[in-house]
Amino acid sequence: MGLKYGCPVEDVLTGFAIQCRGWRSIYFNPKRKGFLGVAPTTLLQSLVQHKRWTEGDLQIFLSQYCPLLYGHGKIPLKLQLSYCVYLLWAANCLASLYYVTIPSLCLLRGISLFPKVSSQWSFPFIYTIMATSAYSAGEFIWCGGTLRGWWNDQRMWVYKRTTSYFFGFLDNILRLLDIAKSAFVITAKVADDDVSKRYEQELMEFSAPSPMFTILTTLAWLNALSFIGVLLKLAMHGKTLDQLAMQIILCSLLVCVNQPLYEGMFFRKDKARMPTLVTYKSAVFALVACSLACV
Repeated sequence: MGLKYGCPVEDVLTGFAIQCRGWRSIYFNPKRKGFLGVAPTTLLQSLVQHKRWTEGDLQIFLSQYCPLLYGHGKIPLKLQLSYCVYLLWAANCLASLYYVTIPSLCLLRGISLFPKVSSQWSFPFIYTIMATSAYSAGEFIWCGGTLRGWWNDQRMWVYKRTTSYFFGFLDNILRLLDIAKSAFVITAKVADDDVSKRYEQELMEFSAPSPMFTILTTLAWLNALSFIGVLLKLAMHGKTLDQLAMQIILCSLLVCVNQPLYEGMFFRKDKARMPTLVTYKSAVFALVACSLACV
């Protein structure tokens, strides 16, 4: 059979259709690489690529090829659910956007969303966070990565979930409402010497203005302002740290995750720094959000 077109991720759709016809896949990872591919070298290119993937994945889930329907009786249930994990990447943006905005904004009002650290009800949260992080880091290192590489991978997951996944989810909603149609966006994978040099130095590229960068910088501003604001309140009013400890830890981790964005906005002077317009615009959005939260 040939490729099934009409979807931004025709390879996923074709592979799924083949398995439903009785083919079985195996994990094969030879020491000698069978082929080499070209991947994006800048942040924006990577976000655009994942936006196309998540848009296509959700499109499959909402179509006649939904694994729970089309795959019923053809492939095992565990394989159907495995497909759903990836096909629902775009919908994951809703939970991710909640956790990077609402807890931080609630800090400004002193509203606690999680149990006290000293409470026994905090143990499930602490265990889940520590267990998943330890397992993820261990698996990453076991596959040949480093702890720094794992942390950068977590950073990229946050960036993708709050931008690529969001736009992929939004495009599917607009398509279902017949407001817009899916478009296949080609990802540029050829970079000039300066971009390649910064890539080798592990410096993120922010030079091109994009709505994705506006979202990322707005969230970076919002978490930084919330973190500074709650520290000032604790210092001035002496509120109990135990009540807001988990939210403060979450907010501080988000500030650490956004370190490259702060560097791009305030410290870098090269061509790849964050565009000034994006920095100012996102600062206004974040200040408005924080002002509304304090009302």
